[in-house]
Amino acid sequence: MRGSLSAAEVHKQYSDGLSAFKRQISDPTLRMKFTQEADIFFRACALGVWQRDGASVTPRHVEYYNALYTKGCPVPSILFWELSTAVNEYPGFQPPAFFTRMRASDKVTGGRLSRRFIDLTTLMLLLFAAVDDVVSEEEAGYVNRCAEVMGALCDRDGLKGEKAPLDVQDFVTKRPEVPTQAPAAGGAAPEPAAQGREEPEEPAPSLEELLAELDGLCGLDKVKADVKSLINLVKVRRLRQEHDLPVPPMSLHLVFMGNPGTGKTTVARLLAKIYHAIGVLSKGQLVEVDRSGLVAGFVGQTAIKTGEVIQKALGGVLFIDEAYALANHDNANDFGQEAIETLLKGMEDHRADLIVIVAGYTELMGKFIHSNPGLESRFNKYFYFEDYTAAQLMEIFRSMCQKNGYTLDGEAEARAAALFQALYEERDENFGNARDVRNLFERAVARQANRVAALEAPDKDAIMALSAADLEEDET
Repeated sequence: MRGSLSAAEVHKQYSDGLSAFKRQISDPTLRMKFTQEADIFFRACALGVWQRDGASVTPRHVEYYNALYTKGCPVPSILFWELSTAVNEYPGFQPPAFFTRMRASDKVTGGRLSRRFIDLTTLMLLLFAAVDDVVSEEEAGYVNRCAEVMGALCDRDGLKGEKAPLDVQDFVTKRPEVPTQAPAAGGAAPEPAAQGREEPEEPAPSLEELLAELDGLCGLDKVKADVKSLINLVKVRRLRQEHDLPVPPMSLHLVFMGNPGTGKTTVARLLAKIYHAIGVLSKGQLVEVDRSGLVAGFVGQTAIKTGEVIQKALGGVLFIDEAYALANHDNANDFGQEAIETLLKGMEDHRADLIVIVAGYTELMGKFIHSNPGLESRFNKYFYFEDYTAAQLMEIFRSMCQKNGYTLDGEAEARAAALFQALYEERDENFGNARDVRNLFERAVARQANRVAALEAPDKDAIMALSAADLEEDET
C-alpha cells in the first residue's frame, strides 16, 4: 500500500516539528547540540520503528529516511541496501546525549523541556510508523517503550510532568496527524500554523562576524592567517575582474592536514560561510562525508552515491574527512578510485559553485594528493593544523566548562592543568587534541553528577562545581 504522505510532506512535518521545539530551547549551547544531534537521533529511531514493522524495507522507507533532516544540516542519501542493513542491525533505543543536558537544565530552572521532548519523540516515531498508513500494535508498543525509557530518567531526576503522556494507542491502525509545532508548556495543544505563513529566515552572518568567530577559536594562528590571506586573494581577484584586468586561474579547493581534534571541521564550516559572505558560493552550507558516504559496495553504485553528495554540496563546501581512505593502493579494483574520478569530474563541471576540502593525517594526505595527477592539479593549497599545546588544551577545557555552566575552583584548575600537561607531553599517534579534552570533560561531568546526586539538597553552586576529585582518572 502506498502511504498517503509524500516524502516532501514527511520532510515538512518533521522539519516543522523540530524547528518549533528548537525555538523553545533558551540555552544556546543546548540549542546548538540539539541542532547538531537531533537528526541523527531521529533517523536512528526510524530504524527501530521499521525493525518492528514486520515487513521488508521498501523504496518508500528509503524516501522517508532521506526526508528526515532539518534546515542547515546534512541531507541523508541512504541507498536501499544500506537502509535494509541498518534496519536489521539496529541495536536498540538509546536516549540522545543532549537529553541528559535537557534534564539537568530542567532541574536547575524548573522547566519542562525534557518532558516536552518525550512528546516530540513520540509524535515523530508515529510519523515514521505511518510509512504504510498503519501503526501496528508492535510499532505502538515500541514507541511507548521509548517514551517510558526517557520518562523514567525524568522521574529519577525528580522532573514531574503536568499532564499525562500521549496515549499511543489512539494512533494504532491509522496515520497520525503530527502537529507542526511542538507541544506547548503545560500541555496545551498548539494552535495550527497559519496557512502560507513561513518562518522568517535568520540573517546570514556578516564577514566581520565570521572573522571574529574565527579569531575566537583557540590556537590555530597559522590557519587563521592562511584563511585571511585566502580571503584577501579572492577580494583582489574580484577587484581585478571589475576593472577588466587579467585574472590568473586559481583553485580554491583545499587540503587540511593534521591530527584529529585540531579544528579542521570547525574551520571548514566557517570557511563555507565566509565564501558565501564574500560572494564565492551561492549558499555556504557544509556537507561533511567520509569514505562511507561516497563509496558503495557494488559496481556502478559509487558513482551514483558520490554524484548525489556532490549535488547536495552545490553552492557550498564538500568536506571529505580521512580522504586518504579513498585511495586503496593495495587493491586496484577498489571502488574508492571510482569515487575519486566522479569527484574530479564534479569539481570540473561545477567550478563556479563548489569547493572541496579534503582532510586527514598529514603524511597520509600528502601521499593521497600525490597519488593522482587530477588531485595534484586541483588541490594546491595546504592548511596545516598543529596539535594544541597543554595551555591551549586547558583553555579549551575552561571554555567547555563556561559554556556548559560548570565552575572550577583553584584545586580543580591545578588538577586539570596537570592532566593536560601530561596528556600533551605523552601524546602519541592516538592523541585526540580537543576530542581528548571533550572526553575528559564528559567523564568529569558524569562523576560530578554521581557525586551531586548523593547530596541531600544541593544548591546551584554545588550543581555547577567541578572538583579536583571529579577530574581524577579511573584506575585501569
